[in-house]
Amino acid sequence: MLRPTIFATLYRARRIWVIPSVHGELNRLLKLQSEIQNNFIWGDRIIFLGNIIGRGHQVRETLEALMAFRRSILGRRNMFTHDFAILRGSQEEMWQKLMELQFAVSPTEVLDWMLEQGIESTLQAYNSSAEEAKAAIRQGPMAITHWTSEIRKAFRAAGHQEWLSSLKHAAYTQEGSILFVNRGINTERPIDAQADVFWWGANSFDSIIKPYRGFKKVVRGFDPNARGLVETNYTISLDAGSGRKGPLLAACLSNVGEVLEIFEA
Repeated sequence: MLRPTIFATLYRARRIWVIPSVHGELNRLLKLQSEIQNNFIWGDRIIFLGNIIGRGHQVRETLEALMAFRRSILGRRNMFTHDFAILRGSQEEMWQKLMELQFAVSPTEVLDWMLEQGIESTLQAYNSSAEEAKAAIRQGPMAITHWTSEIRKAFRAAGHQEWLSSLKHAAYTQEGSILFVNRGINTERPIDAQADVFWWGANSFDSIIKPYRGFKKVVRGFDPNARGLVETNYTISLDAGSGRKGPLLAACLSNVGEVLEIFEA
């Protein structure tokens, strides 16, 4: 059996609303959430495919809007907590690692790489900056520890640590028809042995040329090339570059992975 703590299951889904990487784009998210609210019917399920934070300039507000949207959807009749899933994306994984920067062998290199991936906007959302991080690194491990401790305090004070801890590594439908991931998957490994491939295995996704472990479709929410909707016989990639000067998409899928509708904000 798969560990229930890191995988989400969507039960009895008739349709599934799929939202890829938001990357701190509040207005785009609000528009799509409004579309979903207006078109949501009994039997619908919702999944966010990670990268809620990072890159965009309204990270904290975006996260708050998502949490409010989740409460609104789950407040509907006959909705349960497992009907609304949120995956951990590469941005959330980086943020978790950033708060442990004092343990890095080369903190300067780690920080520089994270900044290239767009983590600075999340730093700013929780009262810090790249300059403060670099200053702490120059002063040594004790200063880094103090800096990361302050970030944790701000994150917890906002009530967001519980959200981060609850994120799932991947999700699938109860029938095993669709697998949802943030970025990639290694088809040579079972699902519970993917490790960090979920967040960094982009190249392996494009090499899927047959069903993976019985799933009809593997759906991902981050494409490094931001190509929008790209569908093959066995995969769906859904990322048009939100947070990277592109729009935010949302797809409504059938419970076997057919694209029923596409919305764009």
